[in-house]
Amino acid sequence: MIIGRDQIQVALIKVDTRSQRNSYAGALCIREPVFSGRVRQERFLAAPINTGELANPGPVVPPQQDEEGIMSRNRNGTDYNNWLNSLRADYSRSFNRRRRDENEADKPPASANNVERAHWYIKDNAKTHKTIKYDLVHDETEPKPILRRGQTFYLALRFKENFDVKKDRILLHFNFGHKPSVQKGTKAIIPVQNDKFTKTKDDWDCRIDPGTRGRDLVLQVYIPASAMVGIWRLEVRCGLQDTSQGQGQNIYNDETDCYILFNPWCKDDNVYLDDDDKREEYVVNDKGKVYVGPFNRSRGRPWVFGQFDDVALPVAVYILELSRIADSERGNAVRVVRGISAGVNDSDEGGILEGRWDGEYGDGVAPYKWTGSVRILEEYVKNGYKPVKYGQCWVFSALVTTVCRALGIPCRSVTNFVSAHDTNSSLTIDKFFTSDGEELEGGPDGENWDSIWNFHVWNDVWMARPDLPPGYGGWQAIDATPQEESELKMQCGPVSLEAVRRGDIGLSYDAPFVFAEVNADVMHWAEDPESDWGWSRMKMNKYHVGRSILTKACGKDDDFGDTDREELLNSYKNPENSVAERLAIHNAVRGCRRAQQYYEYKPGQKDDVFFDLTDIDKITVGQEFKVQVMVRNDSDEPRQVSAHLTARSVYYTGVTASLIKKAEGNFQLGPKQQQEVALTVTYSEYWKKMVEQCMMKIYAICRVQETGQTWSDEDDFTVEKPKLDIQVASQPKVREACEATFSFKNPLDMPLTNCHLSVDGAGLMRPRAIDINTEVPAHGEFTYTLRFLPRIHGERKIVASFTAKEIFDINGTKTVDVLKRD
Repeated sequence: MIIGRDQIQVALIKVDTRSQRNSYAGALCIREPVFSGRVRQERFLAAPINTGELANPGPVVPPQQDEEGIMSRNRNGTDYNNWLNSLRADYSRSFNRRRRDENEADKPPASANNVERAHWYIKDNAKTHKTIKYDLVHDETEPKPILRRGQTFYLALRFKENFDVKKDRILLHFNFGHKPSVQKGTKAIIPVQNDKFTKTKDDWDCRIDPGTRGRDLVLQVYIPASAMVGIWRLEVRCGLQDTSQGQGQNIYNDETDCYILFNPWCKDDNVYLDDDDKREEYVVNDKGKVYVGPFNRSRGRPWVFGQFDDVALPVAVYILELSRIADSERGNAVRVVRGISAGVNDSDEGGILEGRWDGEYGDGVAPYKWTGSVRILEEYVKNGYKPVKYGQCWVFSALVTTVCRALGIPCRSVTNFVSAHDTNSSLTIDKFFTSDGEELEGGPDGENWDSIWNFHVWNDVWMARPDLPPGYGGWQAIDATPQEESELKMQCGPVSLEAVRRGDIGLSYDAPFVFAEVNADVMHWAEDPESDWGWSRMKMNKYHVGRSILTKACGKDDDFGDTDREELLNSYKNPENSVAERLAIHNAVRGCRRAQQYYEYKPGQKDDVFFDLTDIDKITVGQEFKVQVMVRNDSDEPRQVSAHLTARSVYYTGVTASLIKKAEGNFQLGPKQQQEVALTVTYSEYWKKMVEQCMMKIYAICRVQETGQTWSDEDDFTVEKPKLDIQVASQPKVREACEATFSFKNPLDMPLTNCHLSVDGAGLMRPRAIDINTEVPAHGEFTYTLRFLPRIHGERKIVASFTAKEIFDINGTKTVDVLKRD
């Protein structure tokens, strides 16, 4: 067979010689051409491969040739498998040898130092970082360092041998999140080599402190003001400065969770707040009020925020994980507070609290029974991080206050009285009434679910807004109550209050919704067969949204009244009926096409009859009340007037609970004559139909037959209940038994049954839910005494709420001064 010069064939042969059995079994044979003259001869060369002993190799089988004279290549037999095995074994030996050599090179030199432990100076650092109030700092078993970014802190490392900066090469690795990255700002690598800071304020840095002695290296570490907020871990790598002796490093992993927070005391932090009193109120104060009720009889509901409690900060950090904020965004206050607004409710990620507004709370806790955030957070953790049942807007707001303050973000709870919920982006709230004066739920097409809440509570947070044009920093509104989706989540904000005030609804985030909450015009529509679409707009003369916006005043505290309130109306909107207010409305309408349809509507009717609904200031449980409308005919002709008056019990969201009483009638007014129309409601008619918050809604609708003039107005008020009195028997001292007595007089002519008392007091006691196993007689006195051991000295506050089957939410508060232990 003639083979070309460039052809070399490979074949496997079997060796029959027993003496060569182990050496040549499965040999790789190369048929080497040998040239003699013009004719090439061939010989076989055996290259021994150690593949193990073959059983009965058998006689040598000459290679078979196919029909074309080309030797066949059998790659499916036993010999081929042996050949593959030999390749794998050889490759594995070479691979393992190289890795052993590399590992030897990576091993720390014998002279490399090693860290034995780290000391965080937890309490000393906490004092300078203003985090000494956190319970986690004082944990006797596993205290946690809690630091604020934009500041330095002290850290000591104890080595196995004396530390020598000329010999020891030390690298600090601070790691954040599940996949730390230097490029994403979630990993910081700091060489220890100088006794001065050498980097910019935007970088992590450290310096060797003069206190360094022997085996103890004392460092001062700087945290940049843009650092991610949450839990960081420390890793220390020790090697030699002289890398010629080896480049390997000893690695020490410290298991301590180091919490890094926002820093409103640092000018370089975007949450910087330049006012000591405001920082004390909106960051440090762990108690306060959330305002509820109708706008003309609002009250501050006492609340214990408890942001320093041992459960608060871990849950706050967990919420950031739950909200799926990227690790690299955890230093961005805008993204963080938006995530908090989504994570506090349970709508998307299984957050802290489930909302409910229908009055059915049998499988959970009624929202009005909560007195503070800590009990809710404890329930959340105890239940395996399943949402706690139940909350409403003021509870969501209080929780947001706790979470934000725990993370170092200035935050306040804000209540908007007569708050609009615009579901169709028209910037109006539309209510439709039939010819009988009944409100038509859902509107003519069943798709209009605009509503007006008696009050709605959200939060303001303080920060710069580098993502917006200049001038829009400062207070930003966020809302954790699940109402409308934003970017496919139940979240709202942050939206600049300045943008809301100016009507700049095109700025992020959710400005149109918040603008409508405080500015939407309320439009009442009456059934009208002469209208093209069956409805005509009725004129309103005074009822509008955003009538008052309250928060607790900075530095004030009133246990018995509400002199500690602050009105924020001018921060959200210009004065009603002012030129600036109308310009803001028109500015917003110009950016909202749907709204233009409503504002362009101009009813053409003659209005010559004057109507006025008398506001009800307040009533106390047991009293009757009267709905009064004064009607005056200003024309020179008689007028036939029809009137419809209704009184309803409502939830604070404006949803009707029960119709209490209704009256309607027709009467004639002579020229220039006036008359009063009234509806009287007795205690027996309304009390059993009351729901939580004890709110009443009054509607008055009148129509003038001759001119087609229609008028409507509405009013709401609360039936007031007694306050819960709290008395402390003696001067409280840390870790000394103390007693508090709770009491009030039952205002009803029936006994109170199924009674419960909720008590909270940050630094005084853990939150308690107490079942009262006795009834309170009709017009009798309720009294209960509670023993507790104060934990923290200083000014503390007890907050309590009493609830029974027959009456809800009788609350009270008591400020006490706890002395240090002798």
